[in-house]
Parts: sequence; structure tokens; C-alpha cells
Amino acid sequence: MGRFPCVCPEDNHHLHTTLEVANDMEKSVMEAPKQDVQTVTPEGEPVQRLIEGVKIVSAVNHPDERGTLCGISSLALKAHPAPIVYVYQFTIRPGKVKGWHIHHLHDDRIFISQGTVKVVLYDNRPESPTYQMINEIYRTEHHRTIMVIPAYVFHAHHNVGQTEALFISIPTRIYNHESPDVYRLPLDNNTIPYRFEQRMGW
Repeated sequence: MGRFPCVCPEDNHHLHTTLEVANDMEKSVMEAPKQDVQTVTPEGEPVQRLIEGVKIVSAVNHPDERGTLCGISSLALKAHPAPIVYVYQFTIRPGKVKGWHIHHLHDDRIFISQGTVKVVLYDNRPESPTYQMINEIYRTEHHRTIMVIPAYVFHAHHNVGQTEALFISIPTRIYNHESPDVYRLPLDNNTIPYRFEQRMGW
């Protein structure tokens, strides 16, 4: 009569240990670390190419013991020569996204006053040299700027901070209540190859 081989507990432990080592080795091969890519110059300027017509101009904050002062109107004209014809404020709550939308008849000039946001842009202009390019741009109250977003460039703002984000918008055209120059897409769509995700980090 044949006899079955005896498997001792020590052998089982050795087998499991061997499998765990093999799995760990496989993971170490699959999860090889990747080198960071350059994001800024030695002077701190972003290396990312901006979509054609997008412009970011830094503001100057004047602090003293009472608080800070920051000019906006002169900054808006410096960023875009169109006269100031309409000004409004908008906010975004933490974790929320405003977008996607584009304008056909005007450019946006948007000043960030408070908070930390990620602005995502998508060039929807077939004649543009940056057609179908995506920009991810982080903006913060610690470095106040005004951003020019041309017509036909989709944009969305994602509040990635812990406080309400506050903006001053100075579009180049008066808002038309009867026929708003705003055209929207849902956040998840088949036109823009981008998805908003909540990430713990990287």
C-alpha cells in the first residue's frame, strides 16, 4: 500500500515564507522608484508650457503690522489691455470643483485672493498651436496672481485647500443676463481627457 508524504508544520512555514519572499521580490520589481521630473527652473519659474494665450502675472503684496494690501485693477490691465467693464467675486468651498466651462465672446481675468486651488485648462481651439493641451496650475494666497484665460479654453477650478477659496473676476466683457456667454460640460465627459480625483499624495 502506498504512503503519502508527511508535511510537517515546519515545512509549511518554510513554504509560506518562500512564497512571501517571492511575492515581495515581484513587488519590488514592479514598484521600482521613478526619478522626479523637472517642474521649475533654478529661479523657481515653472517649466510647464502654458496653453497659447494663457498668462499669469504675479501681484505685489504690501504687508505691515495691520495686514496686507494688494492692488488688482492695475494688475488686470497689465495682464490684459481690455478696459475694466465688469467685476465680481466668487468663492469655492473646500473639495468642490467649479467647471468645466468656456466663453466664446470674452477672455477671463481671474485674481486669487484667498485659498489654494488647482486650475485645470483644456485648449479646445483647433487652430491653436497648443490644441488639446492640458494645463494643471496651482494657485494660492501665498503667491497672489491674476490669470488670463482666453475664449474657447475650457477651465475648471478645484479647491484643494482647507478653507474657502476667494476670487475676483474681471472679464473683458459685461455679463449678458439674457444670453450668458458661458457654455458648460459635466465634470466627467468625453471631450476633455481629464478626471478630478481626491488623492492622498504621491
